[in-house]
Amino acid sequence: MSTRRLTTAQALVDFLAVQYTERDGSRHRLIGATWGIFGHGNVAGVGQALLEAGAAMPYLQGRNEQAMVHAAVGYARQSGRLSAHAVTTSIGPGATNLVTGAALATINHLPVLLLPGDTFATRPAEPVLQQLEVPSQGDISVNDCLRPVSRYFDRINRPEALIPAALRAVRVLTDPAETGAVTLALPQDVQAEAYDWPAEFFAERVWHVRRPAPDPDELDRAVRAVRAARRPLIVAGGGVRHSAAEEALAAFAAATGIPVATTQAGKGSLRHDHPADVGGIGHTGTATADALARTADLVIGAGTRYTDFTTASATLFANPDVRFLNLNITGFDAHKLGALPLVADARAGLEALTTALAGGDGHRTDAAYESEYTGAKARWEQRVDAAYATPDPDARPTQAQVLGLLDELVTDDDILINAAGSLPGDLHKLWRTRSPRQYHVEYGYSCMGYEIPAAIGVQLAAPGTPVWALVGDGTYLMNPTEIVTAVQENLPVKLVVLQNHGYASIGGLSESVGAERFGTAYRHRSADGGFTGPPLPVDLAANAASLGMRVLRTRTVRDLREALAEARAADRPTCVYVETETADTVSGPPPAQAWWDVPVAETATRPSAARAREEYERHVTDRRSHL
Repeated sequence: MSTRRLTTAQALVDFLAVQYTERDGSRHRLIGATWGIFGHGNVAGVGQALLEAGAAMPYLQGRNEQAMVHAAVGYARQSGRLSAHAVTTSIGPGATNLVTGAALATINHLPVLLLPGDTFATRPAEPVLQQLEVPSQGDISVNDCLRPVSRYFDRINRPEALIPAALRAVRVLTDPAETGAVTLALPQDVQAEAYDWPAEFFAERVWHVRRPAPDPDELDRAVRAVRAARRPLIVAGGGVRHSAAEEALAAFAAATGIPVATTQAGKGSLRHDHPADVGGIGHTGTATADALARTADLVIGAGTRYTDFTTASATLFANPDVRFLNLNITGFDAHKLGALPLVADARAGLEALTTALAGGDGHRTDAAYESEYTGAKARWEQRVDAAYATPDPDARPTQAQVLGLLDELVTDDDILINAAGSLPGDLHKLWRTRSPRQYHVEYGYSCMGYEIPAAIGVQLAAPGTPVWALVGDGTYLMNPTEIVTAVQENLPVKLVVLQNHGYASIGGLSESVGAERFGTAYRHRSADGGFTGPPLPVDLAANAASLGMRVLRTRTVRDLREALAEARAADRPTCVYVETETADTVSGPPPAQAWWDVPVAETATRPSAARAREEYERHVTDRRSHL
């Protein structure tokens, strides 16, 4: 048998360089690059292996381990989950910094390969630098905290153990039902240990990303349920986009006249101007979609997990006769809410439903129902126009007006990235999505600090595409370090920083639950001990400039319009900085159209909390179980 003498790290890098995915006749390199920050736990192993590999495995230099995972996740999402990145770290804090990013990847079903260094497998001297000692369990390291947030985890304590582990890891990365974070913990001595590897291990492999078709009996039951419904509603989730099922969804909606509401992950499944598109659903949804959800007798979930934002904490689907039909590639999600399951790939399932419903006399919803939701959609668009309107070009813009100015500027090519704060709600309600990949809001984990590194990953996956990272001041302060990476790689990401001097989203939530915006403002401490003094003299624009970005400061709507256009045309990383107007007298986005359950103190001495508890108890009575 032919063999190659390599270290474990060299073998892993060479193996990853020849793994490919294939779907619908299109082939993609599985691991497009490896991010890394080096320390004693990986510099002589994976670091040396990447140096030897050269162009065969491109290397990307990160500044923060969590941010590297976010960048990898952004890349994977933009690549349709057909290509991913690896992330290598040293042991100790480098490894534990991966946990947040790993959770984000797994919750959002997005592939990323994590390669944290680990303590010595041979234990020649303990404890080594940064080692966590657990007196009752000698085989534990800090990497074990990655187990619950990984879809596959293995520790490679012997070189030969890499062969089955690497194959299993790639199987999970390329499985559309299982994918997420995959972790191979690499003890630092094993990384550098040489072994005679079978040459077959380095043979090029193509992993077929399957599209499982629906079971005929499940399909028959699904067709009968759709035909019996009088007020059906589709809830399109991220599975539609991961499956590239947008055209199939559009064809299904056009053939049946069934309206389509979207989750945060599913927004963009239909263009905003498709007649059946009724916008976002749930707590941050449109009045149109939420009104339809309250009266729907059949909810067709397509690739959705039904989070509490989507279901308005189990209060949204109020029709006593409502039933659910869930098309999902995972049986776990397909059976939620006591649904009829249709376990299949989203595109394959939608195409099968469309074909089956076309038989006989075909099937289409009642014309009066179509007229109802198209009329409601037109009225909602008027509310969007009002929120976007900028009657005074010399005024400070609101957050909604910032989105309106972007709406004027972008084309189908632009991609908007966001994850946390008040922006996801405004975007879900207001943004007019033009293409399937344009709307990139990470709301499975809603992780502050995601946007800037994710924009880098997206830009790497879509060179030549205008990529916008929209961040508030709170999110910016969480994770601005990868600006340096964007500058180093000369990636022309466009960063829009909205300064409102605090956690605006949580401030509003705090007020609604009787916590009186406690701890949510970025202000000096006042004489009474609170934080009600002047805003902190923090200059985020200067900070971005100090990290190498070109910065365009704006004060008015007029300034902002010009700066956004300049940033879009820029060929280098560019930041647009704007202080937003938050006064109640300025028109903003419509309020929440559905409830979200954030428990309120059952006992409290402050009147605000007592009033909030009364309101909470009123909403709780609307919750129901769908069994």
